[in-house]
Amino acid sequence: MKPTSGISAPLASPLGWAGRLARFMGAVFSPRLYGSYALLWVLALEGSLAVLAPSATWSPDVQTGIRVLSVWLTLFYLRMADEQKDLDYDRVHNPDRPLVRGEISHAELRVGMALIAVLLLVLNLGGAPLTPAILLFDLGYALLLMFVEGRSAWFRDSLLVNLFATYPVQLLLSLYVALSLALGRGESASLADTLLLILAFACAFLHLEFARKTRWQVEPGTRVYSDLFGPRGSAAVAFGLALAAELLALAAFRPWTTGFVWASLVPWLALGFAAFGAFAFLGRRAAVWPKPLAFGFLLVFYAGLILQAVARGIGH
Repeated sequence: MKPTSGISAPLASPLGWAGRLARFMGAVFSPRLYGSYALLWVLALEGSLAVLAPSATWSPDVQTGIRVLSVWLTLFYLRMADEQKDLDYDRVHNPDRPLVRGEISHAELRVGMALIAVLLLVLNLGGAPLTPAILLFDLGYALLLMFVEGRSAWFRDSLLVNLFATYPVQLLLSLYVALSLALGRGESASLADTLLLILAFACAFLHLEFARKTRWQVEPGTRVYSDLFGPRGSAAVAFGLALAAELLALAAFRPWTTGFVWASLVPWLALGFAAFGAFAFLGRRAAVWPKPLAFGFLLVFYAGLILQAVARGIGH
């Protein structure tokens, strides 16, 4: 299938465009996986922040659903942006990607991105003015990254520089959830606890980012952290980030002052996934850090925080 050109193509055949976009989503953005990720992310952060607020109560509502959908749509937007800015790399290393194969065009992806921006604005108009502004800033920042990477080989090819520049898009989503919750409730957790939790979520995601790019054999031209730190060094960073996420969450909840020690141990079950991943990789039982264990840590960490929030909310 030849790539379409010009922005008129998706507009001239909206059903055909929708079908191509759906197939693109199925190939690079599993709705089930990323839907679960967005749901757990929002529930874990919202629940944690809610029970650390003065009233210490949490009851998911319609706004929770809007936050989940907003995070999911933003992640899909970011995926579409990444596919476009990684096109030259994917032509060499991932030739089966839909954009490389011409199964969807740049113009069609950009129409999808514009539609998501409108949907996010509409969904969040009922909240405080600051919340849609954060989301739109996040989308605009992603566009800026596309522009810079397209014009700077150093920025594009330097893995750590690229990581530090692109990670704020994830931080802004956590900030969106935290502010949306605080402004909607009229009360919030302390600034210190909020920052600790946002940093915990950042470390949890970065564990996945490092783990999935940790391997023993590095092919020339591939962007993996093993090439920078060595396989063992990259594995150590990946496990250290998982441990840091646990410690930061523990510091935010301070169970030794509240009596909820047992509930605060639940998120620590996730560390077993990181430990098994490190064991399998460093013991050379796997050529790459097992991806299911990396995703498992992230999802179980979130699920543990949700259970902890429920338990503490009931206790109060």
